[in-house]
Amino acid sequence: MKPVTEEQKERFSLTILFSVIVLVFLILTTIIVSIILSVMVYRGKLEIGDIKLSAGRFILDMLLWSTGIGALITLLTMRYPLKPVNRFLNVLDRLAHGDFSARLSFTGPFSSVPAVKEVADGVNLMAAELEQTEILREDFINNFSHEFKTPIVSIAGFAKMLKHGDLTEEQQREYLDIIEEESLRLAQMSTNVLNLTRVENQSILTDVQTFNLSEQIRTCVLVLEEKWTRKNIEIKLPEEEYMISGSPELLKQVWINLLDNAIKFSADYSPVEVKIRQNEDGTTVKISNFCEDIPAEKLSKLFNKFYQADESHAAEGSGVGLAVVRKVVSLHNGTVTVTSQNGKTTFGVSLPLI
Repeated sequence: MKPVTEEQKERFSLTILFSVIVLVFLILTTIIVSIILSVMVYRGKLEIGDIKLSAGRFILDMLLWSTGIGALITLLTMRYPLKPVNRFLNVLDRLAHGDFSARLSFTGPFSSVPAVKEVADGVNLMAAELEQTEILREDFINNFSHEFKTPIVSIAGFAKMLKHGDLTEEQQREYLDIIEEESLRLAQMSTNVLNLTRVENQSILTDVQTFNLSEQIRTCVLVLEEKWTRKNIEIKLPEEEYMISGSPELLKQVWINLLDNAIKFSADYSPVEVKIRQNEDGTTVKISNFCEDIPAEKLSKLFNKFYQADESHAAEGSGVGLAVVRKVVSLHNGTVTVTSQNGKTTFGVSLPLI
């Protein structure tokens, strides 16, 4: 037999509460009808003999009196027990119409019922999540629009200058380099958003295979060569070869995003370290860079969609790369963590054996 959980017990208490309310109404109705009938008998308006001779009429009177008095009691008193229900429906209505600042709270005897507290906490948590998502969505639209507009304006401007001519060969090469760089930047932003959409709609791994993890990370480092050489960053990689099972295509996105992040926020001439540890439980990859510590209150938000710890947006990015990382790692039943202290930030990815 399946044991009863605490959650089921709490919800059962809510059922008991409403049953007690109904029972109280029934008792009140019965008491009032009994008093009325007793008074009528006492005053001689209802003879006991008549009741015996006309049981059908007596039952009919009882039903009519009970229905009328019960309805009256309900109309007069149900406002109080239904008040929490109305409050609950009003909060849901506000949330449905986009007011994510709405919160649910109960007062009086209802507030002490565990199931009622569970409902209030659940609704408030949902509202807080919706409010945070809405804030991030608005920030994303503003930031992403800006991020897209900047390279597009640059491409259009330099293309126009090239079209007019009267430029030296050196200027032409410089402008073409800028157009190429901004085009690649646009392509990268588009790719990140498409990758996030794709992995969010994926619930199972379909292309699991065993491959050389060390070789894959070296390939990702080569893909990002232009970025780390521009900042004179040294990439420290493990010498050993490690084999893992997983989706090569999806995990490649993890290493590219984490390495790109580490390079982006590293100081010039500083190293980026990649460490791999493997045992019977699985494989752990740690990617570290040296930079200013990320505040503790921001660490927990880094993997949220569209969130950027750099509120000045001085660094390029759309805030979706780490969201992709978390989703891909989750699909592999793994975990991703981040620590930032003493000028060193480390992202750790733990993947179990598949």
